[in-house]
Amino acid sequence: MGKIRIAICDDEPNMRSYLAALIRREDASCRISEYASAEAYLAAGEDHDLLLLDIELGGETADSGAAADGGMAAQRGAAAGAGSPGSMDGMALARRLRSLPPDRQPLIIFVTGYESYVYQAFDVEAFQYLVKPVDEGRFADVFRRAAEKLSVLEKQRQRTLLVQYAGSSRVIPLENIRYVESHGHKLLLHLKEGTVEYYGKIGELEQELGGQFARIHKGYLVNLRHVEEYARGQVTLTGGEKLTISKYKYDAFVKQHLRFLRQ
Repeated sequence: MGKIRIAICDDEPNMRSYLAALIRREDASCRISEYASAEAYLAAGEDHDLLLLDIELGGETADSGAAADGGMAAQRGAAAGAGSPGSMDGMALARRLRSLPPDRQPLIIFVTGYESYVYQAFDVEAFQYLVKPVDEGRFADVFRRAAEKLSVLEKQRQRTLLVQYAGSSRVIPLENIRYVESHGHKLLLHLKEGTVEYYGKIGELEQELGGQFARIHKGYLVNLRHVEEYARGQVTLTGGEKLTISKYKYDAFVKQHLRFLRQ
């Protein structure tokens, strides 16, 4: 993949510099941006592949959003209101990011001085949780695994499906398919930008698409990248659409979803 877009969000300048130095030791092709508050991160309006995030953010108002790339730096002003009693902490920022479309959500590594938030980190699907002072060997291991996962995700985004309908052929990125619905002898692909219907069998398509898609019902095949939450009887996709999950498919779906998250 190309350069990894990395953000460090921590209200301590020394910690931001330290984490940036640890990243550079890994000799990865990356662009590092630094933010002193959650508000500054959101105000920058940039997408990142990986976010190193403190939980207890004090909301420093000094230069945040400094970006380093081959020694070049760009300064951004911190967002208004940072440091006020109502400023956003790292967990709130993580929840905000999880409401974005899947292709805009970064992997999150919490880097914090508090162990007590580890269970909340699971709730926002954090990739990893590191406690300060940072163990440099563990950091290197976690960073390498994050880079490997990002590489896998990039390959998944590049996968496509060729379908033939209405006398023509169309190449559809798998990333754009939210879920597949079976209607008799036809399949209905629910895409980000609409639907495509063509003749096919859902069982055969399930085998073709592999581990990125899970069968939750005899009539539904969902893209695990678009699963927001689930419970017995129901899967909620990004955007709020809800699909029925068969009680006979639930346990297998949960296992497949966990494997997908760990890739």
